[in-house]
Amino acid sequence: MSKFTKIDIGRAVSLQPIQKTVKVPSGMPVSTIIYDLGIRGYKAGVALAAATGNAKARRWLEGRRNWRAGLEQHLSGAAGPIVWVHAASLGEFEQGRPVLEAIRQQYPHCRILLTFFSPSGYEVRKDYPGADYVCYLPLDTAGNAQDFIRIVKPALAIFIKYEFWYHMLTRLHREKVPVLLVSGIFRPGQPFFKPYGGMFRKLLQQFSYIFVQNRESVALLEQIGIRHTALAGDTRFDRVWALQEEERTLPGIGEFISNRRALIAGSTWETDESLLAAWWKKQHSEELCLIIAPHETDAAHISKLQGLFPEAIKYTEWITTTHGQPGRVLLIDNVGMLSVLYRYAAVTYVGGGFGKDGIHNILEPATYGKPVLFGPVFHKYPEATALIAAGGGISIHDLGTFTTQMERLLQNESNRLQTGVNAKNYVAENKGATGKILQYIQEKRFLTRL
Repeated sequence: MSKFTKIDIGRAVSLQPIQKTVKVPSGMPVSTIIYDLGIRGYKAGVALAAATGNAKARRWLEGRRNWRAGLEQHLSGAAGPIVWVHAASLGEFEQGRPVLEAIRQQYPHCRILLTFFSPSGYEVRKDYPGADYVCYLPLDTAGNAQDFIRIVKPALAIFIKYEFWYHMLTRLHREKVPVLLVSGIFRPGQPFFKPYGGMFRKLLQQFSYIFVQNRESVALLEQIGIRHTALAGDTRFDRVWALQEEERTLPGIGEFISNRRALIAGSTWETDESLLAAWWKKQHSEELCLIIAPHETDAAHISKLQGLFPEAIKYTEWITTTHGQPGRVLLIDNVGMLSVLYRYAAVTYVGGGFGKDGIHNILEPATYGKPVLFGPVFHKYPEATALIAAGGGISIHDLGTFTTQMERLLQNESNRLQTGVNAKNYVAENKGATGKILQYIQEKRFLTRL
């Protein structure tokens, strides 16, 4: 299954009955029954969350209404094989984007369907020009999977990182559609490696090929008899390397920074922001400025940030006003800028490292040759451990360690520059996964013109 969208529906699920009577088809495995009950429970929880005002839950439901008609309207009758690419959310899309765009370039006769599980991915990329149609993945029921595959008729399906939807994968396998998992990463605590994980191990067998990020994943899969794997690496390295080669700029950012050094903090949460605020109160140098691109950009959160940083100006106000003397703190109050924004930094900070889910994308700032600081929760992310070992990443634990590291980087130019060089070299040494995946697709002739 996918990593669920981050909405608080756990209590909602327990409050709403799933269904008074559940009809169980004869011979259906118990694990499948439990899975289906979980899917129904999840939908019930989302529905209750939407009814009580959760905007993300409401978008999740509304985006899936009339999905069959949408697919038939956009895909039926047009010529060319369909490549279906599925990502849980925005981060996974960016991870799989190099593969999608390589297929688009190599096989221009193909059509590309891009699906998302989460509104945070769909809302940002619903107009992505690299796909012929972008939509939500319907809820993973047997009936939905049957109709989805019947309408789409994919020549190839590509799932990104950790997408393991039981009915979709089972239907694809039954219809003999080749399915690839790209940038997969596996850990001992996952269900595949537990005594009760037989159903999920079977799903892994149904993939045509599994491209993983690290050797540990290969070894884990071999222990459970999964050998149709390849160590390709992480396609995000290819994506972020392409970013720094594009040399894109952002309106107003260079003017705001002017000749100062900027700390750019991206994908921050409240704990990150409180730490930054405590540090910033002690910074009085006019040669330093702070730009924050929070993970949540709604008006309520931006208002909280303005309370922490009273001198701050919102980006949307900055670019629409007559620019006078630049302020010292800029708040990015929209989405889609961060991957380019890091280009302007002297030092970067990536948020999420004080939460249970861990850090956000540290490769984006690293590719520009910037020192990357982040919190202590990063051990699920092998790139973080590797970036630290390479000398380009720094984990901080509290205000004291953050202050110490910032002083080391800002007061010693050679330290800052060398840390940035180390970060960029780490990205350069690990790109190339996309080429390996595309080579496999070419060798298997999945998308040869009919």
